[in-house]
Amino acid sequence: MTEPSADDSEERRRSIGARRNPDTQEAILDAAEAIVEEEGIAGFSIEAVAKRARAGKPTIYKWWPGRTALLLEVYHRHKPANVHMDTGSVEGDVVAFFTGVFAHWGNTGAGQVFRFIVAEAQRDEAAAASLRAYALERRQQSGQIFERGVARGELAVDIDTGLAADMLAGFAWHRLLTGRLIADPEEMRQAARQLVRGLLTPGP
Repeated sequence: MTEPSADDSEERRRSIGARRNPDTQEAILDAAEAIVEEEGIAGFSIEAVAKRARAGKPTIYKWWPGRTALLLEVYHRHKPANVHMDTGSVEGDVVAFFTGVFAHWGNTGAGQVFRFIVAEAQRDEAAAASLRAYALERRQQSGQIFERGVARGELAVDIDTGLAADMLAGFAWHRLLTGRLIADPEEMRQAARQLVRGLLTPGP
């Protein structure tokens, strides 16, 4: 039996205008994820994804401007939900964030993928743009940790929650890029405590 061509499969899963066709999107993401798992970053390319997904490269480039943007979506696809859970306190939320992110990076191939994305962003403007867009989206989501703290009266009403989110992400990224992921729960609690309470001595 003759294998269906990429063009034939693309025709069957045609995009609806400028919107993503869900079947095509899932086929592309499944293919991209499988390539990363089986061949690593070295074997990952738009051409390889298109061939495996039986999709046209123009469709992939229409939805993802480059391989970094596609990798970011693959990376985020399995990010644990508990990284933004509401524990009832800011420190608890920060501990949950560190616990989920560091475990995800350390126990799966996600850490390697994200390190590659950051490296690509240093040499390629399209990759940098994709990372900036992703970081902005994550900044808004992580900022909710501190917005909840303000609403509960734990944090001062005049803090910049976006800046607090940057500090949270900056610490996590630094640990990833320097190979110093935290696994010890007490160290995570100490990092959260210091981030939230600051370095000032307690007042009288």
